[in-house]
Amino acid sequence: NLRVSIEKDPVAHATLSLRALFRAFPKGEVPEAYYQYIRGEITREELFTHPDVPAEAVKASQEAKLAELGKDSPEDVDHWIREALAGANEWVLIGGPPCQAYSVAGRARRTRESQEEFESDEKHFLYKEYLRIIREFRPTIFVMENVKGILSSKHGGSHIFQQILEDLSTPAGDLSYRIRSFVVPYDVEKLAPHDFVIQAERFGLPQTRHRVILFGVRSDVASTCPALLERSKNLVLEPSQTAFTVEQALSGLPPLRSKISRGGDSLEDWLAALDEASSILLRPYVAGRGDLIDTMHDAAKDARRLSSNGSRFIPCSFLSPKMSTKQREWFLDPRIKGVLQHEARSHMRSDLHRYIFAASFAKLYRVSPKIHQFPEQLLPAHENVSSASVPFSDRFRVQMADGPSTTVVAHIAKDGHYYIHPDPSQCRSLTVREAARLQTFPDNYFFEGNRTQQYTQIGNAVPPLLARKIAAIVSSVIDSYRAGKIRQASQGI
Repeated sequence: NLRVSIEKDPVAHATLSLRALFRAFPKGEVPEAYYQYIRGEITREELFTHPDVPAEAVKASQEAKLAELGKDSPEDVDHWIREALAGANEWVLIGGPPCQAYSVAGRARRTRESQEEFESDEKHFLYKEYLRIIREFRPTIFVMENVKGILSSKHGGSHIFQQILEDLSTPAGDLSYRIRSFVVPYDVEKLAPHDFVIQAERFGLPQTRHRVILFGVRSDVASTCPALLERSKNLVLEPSQTAFTVEQALSGLPPLRSKISRGGDSLEDWLAALDEASSILLRPYVAGRGDLIDTMHDAAKDARRLSSNGSRFIPCSFLSPKMSTKQREWFLDPRIKGVLQHEARSHMRSDLHRYIFAASFAKLYRVSPKIHQFPEQLLPAHENVSSASVPFSDRFRVQMADGPSTTVVAHIAKDGHYYIHPDPSQCRSLTVREAARLQTFPDNYFFEGNRTQQYTQIGNAVPPLLARKIAAIVSSVIDSYRAGKIRQASQGI
């Protein structure tokens, strides 16, 4: 029962309020008007005023508040939380401070800034607002997420993560929390910082997303909860026995051709651009690589079966997805009657050449090529093209079909070079829906805004399936705590 969420971006807020409306209905009872809206058949206003959408559902959608923590009025935030709790004794606070100051990539972009400017960045201490809410409202449990880079981030010569742990462990003199890991049982002698890292691919997600997630249990709750006292080893995420691959996650979605961003964008022009790719490779490169050229030729030939580059809604029956029953139940919704937000980007001709080369290389050699493995004719005109730095060596990265994807981050909104589709015949980067699949958003989850804003929301998110697995552990702790209180009451304690 999600009571209040706070989001500073207006477009992401619109997405959250739409999903809150969806959640206001029991499973299977969402009105058809919702599906009409996400298919583009009615407007958002028509959805929210539709006779099949009762006032209670519209009110539930208002749990999503548009505000920026730390800048907007703390009094307003406190009022929203107090009103939402309505005196509840057991509740959970979920969230995490913005991560730009902690991410390795974010810190790398600051190399030209003075140390003083970096040290004074207020983003280092946005967790203080989270801490203030804990101190004020004393949640039974809190869950705080951040990037892995927080473990190595320093301020004033000291590790920020250690300071955060100390602050969260004792927010006030009469308030303390036991900080647990979701992957390492608490009965170890001492948790190391890396014990708080969740590697998503180990737990049945199709993505190698590594994030720090803290599990704080109020001390009086921890000392009363039978599950924590007697079955602590059970309160961790259960590793998956099999990998969830990119091929499985994207299966069932209609294949698409990319578009050409400059010049003509007819199917004939696109097919010609793919045919050009192998012809521009000179003999010094292709010597001994006839199989690669053949793979590129085959991909260009297979591409002739593709005519659509997708749209906001594609009416269709699903191709048979290569998923388990549970995965199908999580992702698929036949009431959509098709696929949402599955539209290919436009790419320059030169990038089409690179994409079909890279995807063909990956298909043949089962590894995405590094930039030094590209033919000279396909190298971008960039001053760092010969650099050995990791970001540029992976400038064009194919998401390998037979394993989980790399981390889907907000940068996907800027270009698709790091997210090349594994099928060389499609010769494109991932669509919004494909990125959402890798992030484990159900197919009926609709993202508001333009395509750039949709990608940004997806890249910034915690994977919903991982959140669901974490929620199950949190729920079991609260249920056990309630049972423990009942047992104590019956014993007169």
